[in-house]
Amino acid sequence: MNDELLDDELDLGAEKAPVPWKKIVIIVFAALLLIGVGVGGAYFLLVTPDEDKTEEIAKDGEVKEEGEAEEVEQGPAVYQDFKPVFVVNLSPEGKRKAKMLQIGVQALTHDQELVDFLKHNDPMIRHNFLKLFGTRTASSLANREGKEKLQKDLLEELQRIVDEEEGLGAVDAIFFTSFVMQ
Repeated sequence: MNDELLDDELDLGAEKAPVPWKKIVIIVFAALLLIGVGVGGAYFLLVTPDEDKTEEIAKDGEVKEEGEAEEVEQGPAVYQDFKPVFVVNLSPEGKRKAKMLQIGVQALTHDQELVDFLKHNDPMIRHNFLKLFGTRTASSLANREGKEKLQKDLLEELQRIVDEEEGLGAVDAIFFTSFVMQ
């Protein structure tokens, strides 16, 4: 009887709660769902899709997939520095005094033959660049958009010269190595 009294005295009326299996299952399911979405998203972002896989027969008889691009061997990047730097007076704006632009320019290509062509035609290229610089105003070159537009125009002008003079290759980019306006 002593044992029964001890058990009754220790029983404070607290019942043991059942384990919340529903909550555990929901949490585990949600965690797996989040992991699956993350892995799936990473897969779609990182793996390139195989576009049209229709086969095409090339001229030499090889079977080539339509989505494949012909690989062209590009050599290392080669830069042509137009030295000395260009110094030109910018177009005056109203009653303001004309400003001077001093700019260093380099061209990027992957073709050594084109670099030789650019060196050979340097006087003509410099002449056309100077004409292009002279059409700009200081206010048009004061912001980033103006400088990027000038860079784009120089690239187009240089590629036009290469095409007209039947040079081989393409100019990939134009870079400003110095840019001083006074």
